[in-house]
Parts: sequence; structure tokens; C-alpha cells
Amino acid sequence: MRLRHLLPALLLAGAAAGPAALAQQNQDWFVPGQQRPQGQQQPAQGQRPPQGQAQQRPPQAGQRTPAPVVAIVDIPEVQRLSAAFNQVREEIERRRGRLNEDLQREQARWREEQQALAAARATLNPEQLRTRERELQDRITDAQRIFRDRSRGIDAAAQQGLQQIEQALAAVIRQVSSSRGVNLVLPRALVIFNEPAFDLTDEVSAQMNRVLRSVTIPPEGAEAPAAAAAPAPAQPAAAAPAQPPRR
Repeated sequence: MRLRHLLPALLLAGAAAGPAALAQQNQDWFVPGQQRPQGQQQPAQGQRPPQGQAQQRPPQAGQRTPAPVVAIVDIPEVQRLSAAFNQVREEIERRRGRLNEDLQREQARWREEQQALAAARATLNPEQLRTRERELQDRITDAQRIFRDRSRGIDAAAQQGLQQIEQALAAVIRQVSSSRGVNLVLPRALVIFNEPAFDLTDEVSAQMNRVLRSVTIPPEGAEAPAAAAAPAPAQPAAAAPAQPPRR
């Protein structure tokens, strides 16, 4: 039983819209990309698959295929009712929102420094101007790297939370199906019509909340705001002291 294609890759359609909107408004600035977390890797040869994801063996030659006993599960509804899923979604939304706020503040600083540099062009010699421009560009490059690292950290945290939920949900569906004598479970989205007796969604949701109320999400310790980590803006070069007038 595989659920990875039924669970959303990032949990957050709403949270992903924030950086996308920033990208449209600020084409000249870096905006952390919304990487989709990579799917789980297949187990290496000889390695057992994670709990709740053991693959069923096909019938051997000469064996009769069992008669199908079908049930339906609405995976989006299970997610909506899952305390663990909502915990991960809310935490990832919070981290994304803080990342976007830090990005906007840093972009405002870059604009102010660019404007200050443009106003000082007439008072700087070519070497001083090149130095100031290089320092500002280095600050922007460092901040871009920090924002990318923070975005990847958020994506990794979401993926780790999803993996725990996926494994627990697979085990719960298998347990509920076994108690009902079911050997084939289909997602509701693939079914045009079914009798209510075939639907295991409510039972799966209730059991899911009994066995998994929360998951462990990696902390944000390494995601320091880029504005704090970036170098301080360069100060204007001091003018050379005036020479005393010759007598």
C-alpha cells in the first residue's frame, strides 16, 4: 500500500503562495524557491522498507488470486481531521511566514543602500565607488544563500513530518481493513459511486488520531534571520583630511 502520491508534497498550498507573490513583485531580488520535497527513496537491496510501507507479495504461480473485498478511504478528509497533519501544516505556515517577513525587510535594506550609493557617486572616487558596490553585492549574495538554506530547511522539516504521518496512516488503514476483512482499499477520488458501508474514512480518521496526535518536527535552530547574519552595511569612505594652506 503506497500513500506517498496521495499526501500533498508540501502540505501548504496557501503558504507556498507567499513567496510566489513576492517573486512577482520583486523580480530584481532573490525569492526563496518552493522546492518540492523529494519523494521517499526506495529501500536499498536487502533493506527492509519502513514500517507501514511493506509491499505485498504477488501470488505465486499456481495460486488462486483472492476475491476482492473493496473499501474506500477519503485521504484529504483524513488529513483535514488529523491532529498530527494540522500540527505540521500550522508549523510550516508559521516558518514560511517568518521567512517572507525577513525577506521583505532585507530587500528594503538593499534598496535603501542602493539609493544611498547612487546619491554618493558624485563624492566618491572610482576606487571608493567600486569598493562600495562590491561590498553591497557581497552582502546581497550572502543573504541570498542564507534565505535558500532556510527555505530548504523548512522543506526538509515538512517532509520529515509527512513521512511520519504517511507511515502511521498506512498502518492504520491496514489495521482497519484487516478488522473488516477488506483486502483492497481505494482512494475516494477514484470512485464514482459507492455505498456508505464501503467507506472507512471515519473509522480511519478516529483511529489515526488515537495512534498519532503529534509528530516530531526538526527545530529552527539553524534558520537564523538573514538580516542578522548578513554583514553590516559599509560605511561611506572618510574624506581625506584637508591640507593646511601654504604660507
